[in-house]
Amino acid sequence: MKRILIVDDSRVSRKMLRNLLELSGYEVVAEAVNGKEGLELFEKMNPDIVLMDITMPEINGIESLRAIKKQRESTKVIIISGTGHNQRKIEAINAGAEIYITKPYDDNEILEALQKC
Repeated sequence: MKRILIVDDSRVSRKMLRNLLELSGYEVVAEAVNGKEGLELFEKMNPDIVLMDITMPEINGIESLRAIKKQRESTKVIIISGTGHNQRKIEAINAGAEIYITKPYDDNEILEALQKC
């Protein structure tokens, strides 16, 4: 079973993702409220996949993504963001994101992305 870390400053978004993932049989190892906490939990929990927002306090999702890939390139990172600008998508993919999903999303988009990882 793939171990997943959720990083999003929205409590509602984290709860929705956790519910979807757990009901679908995935293990959510932790939730982080910003990129800094996400990096700390990444190091501690060693997840297989990180679901991450871009716009967050302290350290944004792009910076966190780069740090994660620098530490362990094999970790899969899926960006789930309300920022649908093409420039942000390109920046995230160039930084190492496997998939970029724009909010609002359909639950099936998340599940299909996880299956690809």
